[in-house]
Amino acid sequence: MQPGHANNHGNVHGGWIMKLADEAGALACMRHAQHRVVTIAIDQMVFRQPIQIGDLIILTAEVTYAGRTSLEAEVQVIAENPISGDRVHTNTAYLVYVALDDNGNATQVPGLTAENPSEEERMQEAEKRQAHRLAQKRK
Repeated sequence: MQPGHANNHGNVHGGWIMKLADEAGALACMRHAQHRVVTIAIDQMVFRQPIQIGDLIILTAEVTYAGRTSLEAEVQVIAENPISGDRVHTNTAYLVYVALDDNGNATQVPGLTAENPSEEERMQEAEKRQAHRLAQKRK
């Protein structure tokens, strides 16, 4: 991270981290859907630790839910000191996207298949989050 990404105290702006997380989540969802996607929701992003100027940011994004046209990506954010190699988990965010066809209309996406019990559990948790989002939307 560079000085232009941070405040006067050397902490990277949360909005910059959100932008990077959104891009990582979108890329994971585009690869799965094989279509472009647009962000429709960010459930929550809690900043557990500050990221400093000079830190490397490692973002890992994985599709955790695929509905008819929507997808959820879990994005893990890690800050690494490039000199010491020390790493700290700073954020986890769940972002939701809709896949679009060439005309800009929502389009169907492939489903997900769990390959082990851990993935099955993650998918079930993602389905619960999606059900909660839809219930909130109806209110």
